Amino acid sequence: MSNAAQNLANARIQSLLDPNSFVEIGGGVTARNTDFNLADTDTPSDGVRTGYGVIDGKLVYVYSQDVSVLNGTVGEMHARKISSLYDLAMKTGAPVIGLLDCGGVRLQEATDALHGLGQIYQRQVMASGVIVQITGVFGACGGGMALFPALTDFTFMAQDSGRLFVNAPNALDGNHVSKCDTASAQFQSEETGLIDGVGTEEEVLEQIRRLIVLLPSNNEDDLPYQPCEDDLNRACPGLEKCDGDAVALLTQLGDDRMFMETKAAYGKDMVTGFLRLNGNTVGCVANRRRVYDEEGNAKEDFGGVLSARGAEKAAELVKFCDAFHIPVLTLTDVNGFKAAKCSEKRMAKAAGGLTYAFANATVPKVNVIVGKAYGSAYVAMNSKSIGADMVYAWSIAEVGAMEAPMAAKIMYPDADGDTWKIKTVEYQALQSNVLSAARRGYVDLVIEPQDTRKHVIGAFEMLYTKRESRPDKKHGTV
Repeated sequence: MSNAAQNLANARIQSLLDPNSFVEIGGGVTARNTDFNLADTDTPSDGVRTGYGVIDGKLVYVYSQDVSVLNGTVGEMHARKISSLYDLAMKTGAPVIGLLDCGGVRLQEATDALHGLGQIYQRQVMASGVIVQITGVFGACGGGMALFPALTDFTFMAQDSGRLFVNAPNALDGNHVSKCDTASAQFQSEETGLIDGVGTEEEVLEQIRRLIVLLPSNNEDDLPYQPCEDDLNRACPGLEKCDGDAVALLTQLGDDRMFMETKAAYGKDMVTGFLRLNGNTVGCVANRRRVYDEEGNAKEDFGGVLSARGAEKAAELVKFCDAFHIPVLTLTDVNGFKAAKCSEKRMAKAAGGLTYAFANATVPKVNVIVGKAYGSAYVAMNSKSIGADMVYAWSIAEVGAMEAPMAAKIMYPDADGDTWKIKTVEYQALQSNVLSAARRGYVDLVIEPQDTRKHVIGAFEMLYTKRESRPDKKHGTV
C-alpha cells in the first residue's frame, strides 16, 4: 500500500477535527487471531484509528477505518476499539463520529468478528438519544456494516467513492449495477431516506463539522448558543413570495439567513433541518409545494400534499429534537395526503408516526400556518389539537376540513351552479377563513408574513422554561 492509502484514515480525522487536536487511543492494538496466516500479516491499529479531539472547541470521539489494513475489515479487536470508544463517549457525554471505509466482516475471524459487530450495535442502541451519533460513508459500507449508519442520528456520504448496501446491486434478483446502482450515493439519498447529505469528501467532512456545532453533545447538555448579531425584530418583507419554497422561507427566518437542511433529496415535499433563532438551535419541519432551479423556475411541483416519505422524514427529525431538548418550528402548508398507489401502501402508518412524534414530543413546539391547512394532514402537522404550544397563521392562510369548492359539492350534491357558488363563498367565510380558526382558539394569533421572525423568536423565548410530563410508561409502540 502507498503512504497515501495508509494515511487516508488519519487524513480524514485531521480534516474533520480542529488542527492538532486529535489524540489517538489504542494505536498499538493489532489483530489477536492467528488463523489463515493472520500471524504473518501486519495489522497496525487493527484497521481502525480511534481517539478524540475537538470541533470548534467541542469534544468529540471519532473512529476512522483504514482500508490499507486487511481492506478495513471488522475483526475482533477492530470492533473492540470502537466499542471502547463508545463506552468513553457515554461516560463523558460527547458525540461519536464514525468515518466508514470497510470491506465488511473479517472472514478469517468469523464468529469473533460477528460478535464484535453485535457489540457495536448494542453500544449504538444504548447511546441513541443520549449522545449524538454521526456517520460519514467514504468507501464501502456493505452487509452488516450498513446497520452502522442506520443506528446513528445523521449520515453523510461521499458522492463518488461512497458505497452503501445490505445486498450488493448485482446480488438483487433482476438487477445489475448498470441497471440500477442501489449502492450509490444518489440512490441512497433519494430512495432510502438514510442519507442526510452528499458531496465530495471535503464537503462531507464540512457538513459534519457544521452539524456538530449546531447540536448539543448529549441529552443533558444545554443547547449550543452563538451570540446573535442579527436583529431579533428583523422584518422579512416578501416572505409570502417564497411561493411554496420552504427552504427559502426558513433561510429568511434564521439568524444571518442560515439554514442547514437534512435529507434534502428524500421526501422533497417536506423540508427538515436546523437553523438558529436568537442564537439558539431550532429544529425545523416544513411542507414544501415546489422546488426551484438556480434560475428560479419551478422544476418540481408537489401539489401541496403530504407523502409517506415526507411524513417519515419529519417524524424522524421531531423524535431526534425531542430526545435532545431542541425546540421545533413547523411551517404548515398542506392540502391533504398524497393520493398514489405507491404512497398509499404506507401512508396511514407514516402519517400516524408523524402525529405520534409531534404529540409525544415535550420540547417547545411552535407552528406557523403559512398557506393552506386542510384536513387531517393539517392536524398531523403540529396543530394545536395534538399539542403545539403556540400556533400562528399568516393573514392569507386558510384553515379547514377541506377547500371550500369541494366541501360545497359534497354538502350540496344536487345544487345548481349558482347555489353551489353561493355555498362555496359561504363555506369559505364561515369555515375555511383563518379568522374562524382563530375565534375557536385553534390559532393563537393571526400575523403578517413579514413579522414571522420576531413572533417565532418571542414564542420560543416565552417557552424556554417549558416543562411537560407524559403518562408513566416504558415507551410507546408507534
